[in-house]
Amino acid sequence: MANQPAPKSKAAKGGPASRRPAPSRSAEFVEEMDEGARSSRRGGPAKRPEERRPSPAPQKPAPEAPAQPEKPRLLELPPSITVRDLAQKMGCSPIDLIKALMNAGVMANINQQIDFDTAAIVAEDMGFTVQEFKAPEPQVAVEEAKPAPAAKKQREYTEEERKYLRERPPVVTILGHVDHGKTSLLDVIRSTNVQAREAGGITQHIGAYQVEIDGKAITFLDTPGHEAFAAMRARGAMVTDIAVLVVAADDGVQPQTREAIDHARAAQVPIIVAINKIDLPNANPDYVKQQLADLGLVPEDWGGETICVPVSAKQKIGIDALLESILLVAEMAELKANPRANPRGWVIESRLDRALGPTATLLIQEGTLKAGDTILVGTTYGKIRAMYDYKGKPVNRATPAMPVVVAGLKDVPNAGDQFEAVESERVAREMAAQRAQEAQQKAPRPAQPLSLEEIYAQAQAGNVQSLNIVLKADVQGSIEPIVNSLSKIKVGELGIEFIHQGLGNITESDVMLAIASKAIVIGFNVDIEPAAERLANAEGVDVRTYNVIYRLIEDVQLALAGMLEPQYHDVFQGRAIVRQVFHISRVGDVAGAQVVEGKALRNAKMRILRNGEVLFEGPVASLKRFTEDVREVLTGFECGIGVGDFKGLQVGDIIEFYTRERVTG
Repeated sequence: MANQPAPKSKAAKGGPASRRPAPSRSAEFVEEMDEGARSSRRGGPAKRPEERRPSPAPQKPAPEAPAQPEKPRLLELPPSITVRDLAQKMGCSPIDLIKALMNAGVMANINQQIDFDTAAIVAEDMGFTVQEFKAPEPQVAVEEAKPAPAAKKQREYTEEERKYLRERPPVVTILGHVDHGKTSLLDVIRSTNVQAREAGGITQHIGAYQVEIDGKAITFLDTPGHEAFAAMRARGAMVTDIAVLVVAADDGVQPQTREAIDHARAAQVPIIVAINKIDLPNANPDYVKQQLADLGLVPEDWGGETICVPVSAKQKIGIDALLESILLVAEMAELKANPRANPRGWVIESRLDRALGPTATLLIQEGTLKAGDTILVGTTYGKIRAMYDYKGKPVNRATPAMPVVVAGLKDVPNAGDQFEAVESERVAREMAAQRAQEAQQKAPRPAQPLSLEEIYAQAQAGNVQSLNIVLKADVQGSIEPIVNSLSKIKVGELGIEFIHQGLGNITESDVMLAIASKAIVIGFNVDIEPAAERLANAEGVDVRTYNVIYRLIEDVQLALAGMLEPQYHDVFQGRAIVRQVFHISRVGDVAGAQVVEGKALRNAKMRILRNGEVLFEGPVASLKRFTEDVREVLTGFECGIGVGDFKGLQVGDIIEFYTRERVTG
């Protein structure tokens, strides 16, 4: 306001200097009046000139004060973090953070992991107070949530049925890595709890047995290994209540241990860990517990929920404690069944016995099975002529969770088939014939896990909610970016779920897990073992291998969006050797050839090779036997093969026949 009176004093004196401000002042006044008029037309009040004068520039520094407290001062950091994630937590640009790291003498790119100490130094230099993030508690909640709901597998009972529910023994499967002592542990449990050996001509190995502790029974499935476990689940047999994971105290968690954990979690059964071989001088149970905690199985004595029992199968140490732990978990799961219900259950094992004919080891799920009952098992049936317990002793009745061997079936059933008691042999025969006919009709279309091309259509139909993936890679450094990239992909409600992640070539175990979980198998920079490839082809499992990560991610993205093109591969059909060349006008060259392998096909494609080099690829122009057109020529026969536009055919050239077929799995 003090600088405003100056023009008035100059105007009073007159002269040139006094005349210049006058038009400037009046122009300013007109401008202000015009602006006031415009403001009034917009609905705002017309301000007087005096009201606008006090809006000077000196108020500019004021906005700087509220800008500083926007950044969080306290920062919680994990043991390791990527540069990108740290920049997000700090609310700054990754470029600025990389510069700060360079100033601290650390060269790191945006996706590189840095440890807590490095991150803390840089964050403190940038004005943050850093403390270490305590991860175990939230991890326990997330990881333990998966295997917890064992009750999911139990059927719903009506109010009337609940009156007859009785406690039943738990069914336990032993899982773990090779040479960690699964079989030894089973043997010692059996030898210390079962006094009598099998008798009566029954085979010694029936696939299941029971032990008793404190008057309570426990049923063990004598099929150690997660391959057998997955094979049962693949056929729909959800028989296991508890999984005992055997880990050697001197060897720790190994690849098959991780696979076993994934199998148990996929089956949603609680896991009890038996830390075996504690009697060895180099045993380190604490290291094993640390490894298990890293996989989400936090031991009880570390504040988690996973029961870990130190045992020694060789020295028979801790066996009773393990059995008591199994009974404790079973009691918490409240395993019950209705012994008055119609008998039903699962086939554990089956074989053709010389004396008894077709036999099957049955595990009763509901009801009480009696000798003389007629049962329907898969596509076969029979009247029970004889029934034996796991000791080989004849029994007349079997209650829930009790394994028995039955004789009297018409044929050998498959392991994993479900059985049920029916009214009569006539009803059983009719139902078995109907099932066999349905199975025959469905045979050309095997019950297979989803292929990558079909996932979108299945999701649209509401059949799947996620794309399940079994991932194998060459090194751990390859798995992390693949998992991080694929986990971010989501199309609508359809996302990605990793059933298993591992290193090394694709094995039969990976394919079995894919069958049981309706997953696809993806390999990065790895091969598929021949046995696994045969199993995948037989079961229709989609197995894909990549060596470029961007192609892998692109295929999964396209599959979720329903835009992935189907894959095709060449199928070899036969090979012929050129014995003579005929030049026919208006037809071209014709090879007089002899089929030396497979067969020559008229509707196939062909390759012409000379010294291992492919000279021509294209369709077969014609195929003749003497003067007649034929569809195929078998090994050992001679024929005439039209090669179309190819010129320069010579005696001794090789012609290979192949077809292009769509990859279905």
